Amino acid sequence: MEAHAEPAGPAVPTGEGAVLVLEGVHKRFGDLHVLRGIDMSVERGEVVCVIGPSGSGKSTLLRCINMLEPPEAGRIHLDGKEITGAGRAEVDFVRRRVGMVFQQFNLFPHMTAGRNVSIAQQKVLDRDRKEADAKSRALLERVGLADKIAEYPERLSGGQQQRVAIARALAMDPHVMLFDEVTSALDPELVKEVLDVMRELVKEGMTMVVVTHEMGFARDVADSIVFMDEGVVVEQGDATLIERPREERTRRFLGAVLEH
Repeated sequence: MEAHAEPAGPAVPTGEGAVLVLEGVHKRFGDLHVLRGIDMSVERGEVVCVIGPSGSGKSTLLRCINMLEPPEAGRIHLDGKEITGAGRAEVDFVRRRVGMVFQQFNLFPHMTAGRNVSIAQQKVLDRDRKEADAKSRALLERVGLADKIAEYPERLSGGQQQRVAIARALAMDPHVMLFDEVTSALDPELVKEVLDVMRELVKEGMTMVVVTHEMGFARDVADSIVFMDEGVVVEQGDATLIERPREERTRRFLGAVLEH
């Protein structure tokens, strides 16, 4: 994975295995310049963990990749296709290839766990109800919730709801999975069950971009770790970055997080 915070310049080489490429991506909300020229290349099967303080632009980065927040400048390529036109065709292309799991579970409260996983398959992928329901059963079993298929979200723990959300994202057969602080809303005893599901995805070779504050998880699974602050990538490296950061800003952040 390659990432840095220089202004937009020559196109980033995609490389034969690159699934996702960002070139000079900027995002503003009014006067707030949230992303300041992000370049990034994610290879097929790579796990990238993005760390940094609150307000550094991490979640916005994921939302730009998923075209929930189209950037004002720069380009994003997914599977070799530019998706930053933000037209209907580009958005549909992204929805079929990128799965995203949010901090909040965002499940439909009036639908069972099984129906939460199957509904998007019918709406976006045009699967019939029988096929979608079969896929839902298989995925809920995969995340350890086969016995909860008929339960409504209010009867599930936070960890169980988040695992349903992961199953829902996987139901779209994504090429890339994005995770945005998916354990931050969970009680500590429920964090492990969600991280265990994510570890299984890593073993299966899923391409993943993970915004996380779980440093132990990042150390264990990441092929690349990116530290962001104030809308730029301060530094990047492999898992040893957590123990041996080069930049003073990274050292301060990790010192505070690891001490806590």
